[in-house]
Amino acid sequence: MAKHKKKRNKVYTGVDAAMTKPVITKISAVNRNKPAQWWFDHKKIAKPILLISGVVVFVIVIIVEIIKIVTGG
Repeated sequence: MAKHKKKRNKVYTGVDAAMTKPVITKISAVNRNKPAQWWFDHKKIAKPILLISGVVVFVIVIIVEIIKIVTGG
């Protein structure tokens, strides 16, 4: 059986080696008023809650109007 060649696991660091690009973190500073900052911080939680509550209010209004039509009032 032929001898297997050992796999290379060392990173090549020669002159023509690929340069690793530095990780760049972009940060933007924005001056917001208090309500805008609250919305920015709580947007992921507030949007679904507002959407669901809006749908519930809409359904309640429709049911109340249907009841008014049926009772004749």
